[in-house]
Amino acid sequence: MKKIIIAGGTGFLGNALKAYFQNQNIQIISLSRKRTPDTTYWNGSELGEWTKHLEDSDVLINLAGKSVDCRYNDTNRKAIHDSRIYSTRVLNLAMQQAISKPKVFLNASTATIYAHSETQINTEENGTLGDDFSTGIAKAWEKEFFSVQLDGVRKVAMRTSIVLGNDGGAFPMLKKTTKLGMGGKQGRGNQFISWIHVQDFCRAVDFLIHADLEGAVNVTAPNPMQNENFMKLLSQQLNVPFRIDQPKWLLEIGAIFIGTETELLLKSRYVYPQHLMNSGFTFKYDTVESCLSDLV
Repeated sequence: MKKIIIAGGTGFLGNALKAYFQNQNIQIISLSRKRTPDTTYWNGSELGEWTKHLEDSDVLINLAGKSVDCRYNDTNRKAIHDSRIYSTRVLNLAMQQAISKPKVFLNASTATIYAHSETQINTEENGTLGDDFSTGIAKAWEKEFFSVQLDGVRKVAMRTSIVLGNDGGAFPMLKKTTKLGMGGKQGRGNQFISWIHVQDFCRAVDFLIHADLEGAVNVTAPNPMQNENFMKLLSQQLNVPFRIDQPKWLLEIGAIFIGTETELLLKSRYVYPQHLMNSGFTFKYDTVESCLSDLV
């Protein structure tokens, strides 16, 4: 590989991938809605000068989409939907028009596509898809992505779980609140957390670029853990001796004040990366213990 395009490449995951691939002397073109010297401008919904980069790139990765860490009012619901659907749609269109297009197209998706489950682990083959706002967005996103078939292009929808890293995402805030003693179980604590270390996320993306996989792929570590046990381990790693539980009613109040939704904490994401495992991918951090030991 010589060149990779990352749409929505200036966020936590985009920056992690940029650093990872630049260490391999691969050129990264980051498409961003912000005009900066080290990015290429696009508005996420229309063709433009940015499409010229498709002609000599090896891989296209789409991470664009408004963060779901917000209140699900009508305005934010529309923005969450449109930012995902329109960016995927215009990238499909640009790929159709490109003469010498990338041979691999990876599109972000989410492990939240599966229904809340505390008993059945969801693989790509036997997973039960949900039927609420978040899962509906995920299903529409994948439908838009796979609605266009491109000759000679392998497509993968990455159903990514919570990515744990110190430079962004949910983990820095989780550490902060745990250090303050709020590291008890959230809600009943029975909900599963499907997670992946940010280094393994980058390694998995690299693997998907080269592996003979297509369609939906779960990008998550093979050992999800229930919330209560996860929070207990995190408190132990941070040497915090006391843990205050956070019942659902308290989380609901807190979510209003900080502008988020309790679903991000209370939904049970019980997901297993069957396709990655069957294809020979090995995780550097395959347990919560090893992951937290590295990050804390």
